[in-house]
Amino acid sequence: MSGTWPGDRQQIVDVVARYCRSIDRRDFALLRTCYHPDATEHHTGFSGSVDEYVDWLRLALSRYAGTHHMLGQQLVDIDGDVARCESYGTATHWVGSNSDPKWDYTTGFRYVDRMERRDGHWRIAERIAVRDFSRSDAGRFRAKEGAGPSGSAAADDPLYHLPGWPPAARAEKGSR
Repeated sequence: MSGTWPGDRQQIVDVVARYCRSIDRRDFALLRTCYHPDATEHHTGFSGSVDEYVDWLRLALSRYAGTHHMLGQQLVDIDGDVARCESYGTATHWVGSNSDPKWDYTTGFRYVDRMERRDGHWRIAERIAVRDFSRSDAGRFRAKEGAGPSGSAAADDPLYHLPGWPPAARAEKGSR
């Protein structure tokens, strides 16, 4: 299958959003659906295969109580079954009130992705995670003001308690 099809751009943008969800929820199975099995990742402090990246992330993210990735503009250039996507964003990382606040920071980033459509699915073939800036947020973490739902970097996040959610995970299970 080659050529550009309606919905290609949205599928590519969805891959990047699914990646951010997978990192913030520590959903490593979902993370793998964002990449082709032979993909490579170049990240601050890491460069290697997807399998190596998942192992590295498990350890790297374990120091944080949470992360929050927010995407901005995305430029997508599609040429048949290959696309280039540049996504701007910010990510906040925090360790919580009982840990060393030197690890609390916000970063501005760009994901520069080469994506490929294989077997009808767009996924990352190679990513360069560009760090444009980092800012220390040391000592700024504070607990929320009252009771109510809280986000979690695990399967107990409220997202996973709505029946049938998340739909991207359901769709990807059928495509493997």
